[in-house]
Amino acid sequence: MSKFKFPLHIQIILGLIIGTIFGVLFSVDSNKIEIVYQSKGKNIHKVISNWEEISFFELNEELAKFNDKDQIAIIKFFKKNNKKNLVLNVLKNENYDLYENIKDIKKLPTIATHIKPIGSLFIRLLSFLAIPLVVASLIVGASSLGDIKKLGRIGSKTFGLYVATTAIAITIGLVAANLIRPGERLDSETKNRLLSTFEDESADKAIQTLDIDIVDFFLNIVPKNPIDALASGNMLQIVFFAVIFGITLTYLDKKHSEPVIIFFEGVSQTMIKMVDIFMKIAPIGVFALIAATIADFGFEILETLIWYCLTVVIALLIQTTIVYGSIVKIFSKLSLKRFFSGLRNAHAIAFSTSSSAATLPLTFDCVENNLGVKKQISGFVLPLGATINMDGTALYQGVAAIFIAQVYGLDLNITEQLTIIFTAVLASIGTAPVPGVGIIMLVLILNAVHIPAQGIALILGVDRILDMLRTITNVTGDAAVAVAINGMEEK
Repeated sequence: MSKFKFPLHIQIILGLIIGTIFGVLFSVDSNKIEIVYQSKGKNIHKVISNWEEISFFELNEELAKFNDKDQIAIIKFFKKNNKKNLVLNVLKNENYDLYENIKDIKKLPTIATHIKPIGSLFIRLLSFLAIPLVVASLIVGASSLGDIKKLGRIGSKTFGLYVATTAIAITIGLVAANLIRPGERLDSETKNRLLSTFEDESADKAIQTLDIDIVDFFLNIVPKNPIDALASGNMLQIVFFAVIFGITLTYLDKKHSEPVIIFFEGVSQTMIKMVDIFMKIAPIGVFALIAATIADFGFEILETLIWYCLTVVIALLIQTTIVYGSIVKIFSKLSLKRFFSGLRNAHAIAFSTSSSAATLPLTFDCVENNLGVKKQISGFVLPLGATINMDGTALYQGVAAIFIAQVYGLDLNITEQLTIIFTAVLASIGTAPVPGVGIIMLVLILNAVHIPAQGIALILGVDRILDMLRTITNVTGDAAVAVAINGMEEK
């Protein structure tokens, strides 16, 4: 009698739940920091807890002072000024302790943060599959179409749907933020604490702006060196190279083209098999990722920005269920139950990795095997979507821009809000599908409508957690368009 075994998606969900509980139980204590300082040639590790006040001095001059709620700000200040000859003065129980020759100041790690490398390994395993899978699938898919006019038709429909859904997503975000008005619900004390805590990080992000030039964007799609594009992971250039390669195969004699097509079909199947193998450790990888994230960030910051987080979540839910559900119903015969249940493995990986690129191999598997999309369609639509279709990210940027404007008491008119839509659509095209890049895109949008860029400090604390949620929307959008294009081509 065979042993009962939970289906993979149930195992992944259990990994998420248990990882969340584990992260809460072994969360990083916000009232403790570990100081590493040198004494008599040796590094001494000292744990400080429940301090009342911590001050930094240099040459008897006070540089900064922090209270018992400023753990993150203390660590960030030290990292920015660690080249200086700092002296740390700790006030606790009316006693002062001085520490010199400080080498490091950090959070006190827990078992939950120690297991993060297991999750990072899982992300790397999935990520290294993405590019060879994309190349092989696109070459086989483009060569099987056999007609450049058909490819052009599919390409124009795909690009049009992606741009349309991105514009809709930003609009939903703007409407939600204008109705709920989360920025007006943030008290001044919380605002000042967030700004001071993430001031340095927001300044660094503000420097990393994205330049958008339409002509250069289209020129840069064509790679000077395909090998360099593959090595650097430039997805748009990889897509261009693979599509041109696949189309060219259709012009060759079969004796020359068939061995090449068979080879890349073998590569594609091998990559898909690797996905199956790596997914066996998915529950463990997801558990480690979620446990580390929850332990490190905790839920306190969510409580502080609860209205902002709720606005983003509500808007994401509308985009994911109503907008994508409508696209699936209008352009295909697929039931919504089958569509959303068929993506559950991809959703779980998207949530835990916060990366559309790392999730791409799973998206391929779900879309082709669970949703019945043809390989030549998914091989073209999904890689393109992972590069230019960032609906969840764009929506979040719309909410964030309005939220920051409301906190600063700025009233954006309709022209400025339309500028946000236009800028966010352009910024989402070609942006790398990796965690955290949405913040850099947001700086560009804030500058476009003259909102203080340092305002991103208000939302940096919850960016990682919301990034997990918006990646689900990004992946669902790619799948919905793939299903729609497949349905249109079958008619």
